[in-house]
Amino acid sequence: MKIGIYGYGNLGRGVEDAVKRNPDMDLAAVFTRRNPDSLKIETENVPVVSTDDIMAWKDKIDVMIICGGSATDLPEMTPSLAEHFNVVDSYDNHSSIPVHFANVDKKAKEASTTALISCGWDPGMFSLNRLYACAVLPDGSDYTFWGKGVSQGHSDAIRRIEGVVDARQYTVPVEEAMERIRNGETPELTAREKHKRECYVVAEDGADKDRIRDEIVNMPAYFAPYDTTVTFITMEEMKEKHSELPHGGSVIRTGKTGKDDCHSQVIEYKLTLDSNPEFTGSVLAAYARAVYRMSEKGDFGCKSVFDIAPAELSLQTRDELLAHML
Repeated sequence: MKIGIYGYGNLGRGVEDAVKRNPDMDLAAVFTRRNPDSLKIETENVPVVSTDDIMAWKDKIDVMIICGGSATDLPEMTPSLAEHFNVVDSYDNHSSIPVHFANVDKKAKEASTTALISCGWDPGMFSLNRLYACAVLPDGSDYTFWGKGVSQGHSDAIRRIEGVVDARQYTVPVEEAMERIRNGETPELTAREKHKRECYVVAEDGADKDRIRDEIVNMPAYFAPYDTTVTFITMEEMKEKHSELPHGGSVIRTGKTGKDDCHSQVIEYKLTLDSNPEFTGSVLAAYARAVYRMSEKGDFGCKSVFDIAPAELSLQTRDELLAHML
């Protein structure tokens, strides 16, 4: 199948790497809002195309993987592109997913295309595991922990503070809370009890570090609800120790079974990622295969990961899956 990548930041590069690793996929083109001549991609002999010229590729792309931001890009990009292409996106604004789904579904059904939204690891793989665990243990409680990993949104929020040159923020799960849940407890946990925030900041020469620290720890929504530490470092330290984008987390469900709820059951799904964008790109590529197959069958409209059978993701045949995976 011919894959298009729309947007070439960290996630776009992750998708490119994933496409190389799937023998049934070829990268057809990368589409950018920047000057195409300024963009160097890793795959040889693949054109970089201005988004202004995308309609010339309408019949040359089987699935377009959209690598934009959830705040402002994807709400506009995904419905628009679904009018002409099968698409996959990683929209992660959880509270607005129903609205985004409806907008994309309308365009995809009108155009007879297949669109998948909110694909990645959360939402995405974590969503599936929450659903599976809740179905298996209906009498129980869900807990999702993120990290330890870099939050790009929180890091950007710090960088917007006056006097900050660069910053990385790590979301860190509180181990004591995780252990309580793994032991079968079902506590009601506040944000502060579930996660900590660790901030590494490069400040301008002469900047008021006390003011910067105070602005960070008291930032509403981002840091105020959490125990937050701020460590000032040099740019050299930032490049040496904090240039990667690791992440991960766990979905845990605890439940009761048996007479008088005598038995505790715990389900846990865990990810430990050296590279958040590369892993997310790998998920998007696998689901692009499913989207292509569904489109070929005439199954149009918007989908979520809940709507896609696991076998549609795999390179293996049904007989191979039955023999080796089941």
